[in-house]
Amino acid sequence: MRKIWDIHGGIHPEENKHQSTGTAIGSIPLPPEIILPLNQHIGAPAEACVSVGDKVLKGQLVAKAQGLFSAGIHASTSGEVIAIEDRVVTHPSGMSAQCIIIKPDGEDRWTQLDACEDYAQLDHDRLVQKIRAAGIVGMGGAGFPTAIKVNPKSNKHVKTLIFNGTECEPYITADDMLMRERADDIVKGVQLIARFMGEVEETLIGIEDNKPEAIAAMQKAAEGTDIEVVVFPTKYPSGGEKQLIQILTGKEVPSGGLPADIGIVVQNVGTALAAYRAVRFGEPLISRVTTVVGETLTTQRNIDVLIGTPLSFVLEQHGFKAEKKQRLIIGGPMMGFAANDFDVPVVKTTNCILAPTQKELPLAPPAQACIRCGMCAEACPASLLPQQLFWYSQAEDHDRLKAHNLFDCIECGACSYVCPSNIPLVQYYRASKGAIKIANAEREKSDKARVRFEFRQERIAKAEAEKEAKRLARKKAAEEAKKLLAEKADSPAAANEKTTSKPGAAAAKPQAADPATQKAKLERALSSAQSRVERAQKALNDEQEEADEARLDSLRARLKQAELKASEAQAKLDEFGKAPEVTVGGEQAIKDKMAMSPRDKLEKNLASLNKRLSTAQERLAEAQANGAATVDALKMGVEKLQQKVNDAEQELAQLGPDSAAQGAAETAPALSAAEQAIEKAKAKAAAQASMSEEEKAAAKLEALKARLEKARARLTKAEEEQDENIDAFRAGVEKLEQKLTELSN
Repeated sequence: MRKIWDIHGGIHPEENKHQSTGTAIGSIPLPPEIILPLNQHIGAPAEACVSVGDKVLKGQLVAKAQGLFSAGIHASTSGEVIAIEDRVVTHPSGMSAQCIIIKPDGEDRWTQLDACEDYAQLDHDRLVQKIRAAGIVGMGGAGFPTAIKVNPKSNKHVKTLIFNGTECEPYITADDMLMRERADDIVKGVQLIARFMGEVEETLIGIEDNKPEAIAAMQKAAEGTDIEVVVFPTKYPSGGEKQLIQILTGKEVPSGGLPADIGIVVQNVGTALAAYRAVRFGEPLISRVTTVVGETLTTQRNIDVLIGTPLSFVLEQHGFKAEKKQRLIIGGPMMGFAANDFDVPVVKTTNCILAPTQKELPLAPPAQACIRCGMCAEACPASLLPQQLFWYSQAEDHDRLKAHNLFDCIECGACSYVCPSNIPLVQYYRASKGAIKIANAEREKSDKARVRFEFRQERIAKAEAEKEAKRLARKKAAEEAKKLLAEKADSPAAANEKTTSKPGAAAAKPQAADPATQKAKLERALSSAQSRVERAQKALNDEQEEADEARLDSLRARLKQAELKASEAQAKLDEFGKAPEVTVGGEQAIKDKMAMSPRDKLEKNLASLNKRLSTAQERLAEAQANGAATVDALKMGVEKLQQKVNDAEQELAQLGPDSAAQGAAETAPALSAAEQAIEKAKAKAAAQASMSEEEKAAAKLEALKARLEKARARLTKAEEEQDENIDAFRAGVEKLEQKLTELSN
C-alpha cells in the first residue's frame, strides 16, 4: 500500500454531491446562439480567424492561439458567424471581452477531422502538435494550456505523473461521473500523456474515498497497466495541485515554484480524456461535462454541454425557477463566483453551474471585526497567515503581502469558511492579487519606456558625436588647404613674380584661383552636402514611428532638398574634372571668346548645354536602373538643363540670319563683357529716350504680360508635378496679375 501523507489545515464542509449523481451524463438541444470568448485560458487571448458572415463547421478553428501561453478556439457546432463583438464573459469581475457569436444552422455538421487509429506510432512532436491544435487546456478550472504541460523543458525531468480525480469542492461531480462512465478512455488518455513525458517512474490517479463507484471503475480500467489508482481520505481542499502532491508523495512545492521543479506534473482526469479524443479522433475541445445543480432546478444532473452555450439556456433546459434563486454561482460554493449576467457562456473551465435557493445557500451575515482567534491560520492548507494578509490587504501594503507569500494562496476559501467574524478573506486576497498584477504591469511598462528613452538619448548623443567628428574633419581639411596656399605664396617662384613686376604699373588683375584649391573647395562642398543628406535620412528614420504625418512630410522635404544640393555639388565637381585648366596660354582663348559674334557665342553655349544635358540624362538613367535615392534630384537637374537648352534655341532663332551690322560687328574691335553691357544699357536708354510716355507704358505693359505668361507656365508645370514650391509660384503669379491690373488701370 502506498503511504498517504496529510496536509496542513483543511476543513470538512457539507458535500452535497448526491443531488447530481443519480442519473447518467445527459445532453441538451442546440442553443439559439453560441458565444465563444477569445480568452478561455491562462495567457494571451486567441485571435479571430473568421469574419462576420462566414459559414463554419463543427470543430472548425475560428480563433488562432497567440503565443505560447494561449489556446485555439473551435466552433461548437455548424452555423454562421453573425458577430464578433464585446460580450460579458465568465469572469469574477463581470468584465466584457471579444467574443465570436455563431448562429447554429441545426445541422451540427462536422469539419474534416485528423483521426489517427495507430497513434502509438506518432513521435513526440507530432503528439504535442495535435494537442495544441485541439485547443486543450486544464479542465479542472485553471485553464493552463495542456501542450505546455506535456512538453516540459529539457532540464525538467518528470519522475511522477499525477492525474487529479479528487474533485473536493462541494456540489461538483463532473469528474466523478466522467470516471464512472468513461474510465477506459481516461486510462488511454493517461497512458498517452505518460508517453509525452518520457521515462516517467510512476503514474498515479488520486481519488478521494467518497467516490466508491468512480474508484471501482478506474481500478478496473487500469488493470494490467503501470497506472496506480490511489485512494485517500476526504478533506477539503485536497484537490489543490500542491496539496495533492503532498498527499500522494510527501513532497512540497517550494514557494513561487512549480511542480515541475521537483519532477512532478499534475493533470486533470478530464484533460486526459480530452487529450485522447484529440489524438485518436482529431476532436478539438468543443464540449465538456458540467454539473448543473441547485434546488431552484427541477432536474439536477451532469451534462455534456457545448462550449459557448449561454447559462440562461442551460438553466431553462433544467426547469430553472428564477423566483426561488438566491444567486447564480459558476463553480462550487467555496471557490466559485457569482454571475450577474445569466447570458454568459459555458467556457472550457466551467465545471459547475450552481443555482441554490436562499434556504439552501444563505448569504453570509455582515462581517465583524477580527477577533484574532487564529482559526484561519489553522485551516489554511498552504500554511499561510491569513490574518496578517488581511491586514496588509486593507492597508494596500503590497511589499508585505508579497513577503508573506500572498501568491501561494490557492483561494480555496477555507479561511473564510471558519472565520467566526464572517470576514470575506478570500475576496480581499483576490483584490490584492489583482492590484499587485496591475502595479507590476505598470512598472514593466514604465521600465520599457525608460529603456526606450535612454536608448533614444544614446542614439542622439552618438549622432551628435559623429556630426562633431565630421565638422572637425572638415575644419582640419580647410586648415590644411590654407596652409598649402600659404606655402605656395611663400615659394621662390611666387617671390620671383613679385620682383619681376614693373614698378609703377597698374595693379595686376586677380589671378585665377589655383585648380587644386578649386577642386578641394568643390570636394568640401560635396562632402558637406552628402553629410546633410545622411543627417536628413537619419532624422527621418529616427522619427518614422514616433512623429506625426506633418513632421514626416517636413523631414521628407528636407531630405529631398539635401539630395538636390548633393547632386548639384557632384555635378559641379564632375564639370570641373572635365574642364581644361586655364594656363598662361589660355588667355588668348579668352580673348578669342570675347571677339566672337553673338551667334557664335549662342551656338557654342548651345553645344555646351546639349553636352551637359546628355551627360545628365545618362546619369539619371543609371540612377533609375539602380534605384538610387538621388533619382528625383537628378530628374530636376535634367529638367533645368532642358529648359536652358530650349531658351538658348529660342534666343538663337530670334537672332535671325547674319546682318550687315553683325558683319560690321565681326570686323569691329572686340569689346569686353563689361563694355558690351554698357553699350547695351546705353542703347536701351537711348531707345527709351526717344519713346513717348504712351509708348513707354505700352512697352512696360507688354514686358509685364510676357513675365506673367512665363510665371503661369511655371505654375502649371509645378501643379502637374506636385512641386513642393507650388505655393511660391502661385504667389508670384498673383503678384504679377495685381501689377498688371494696376498698370492697365
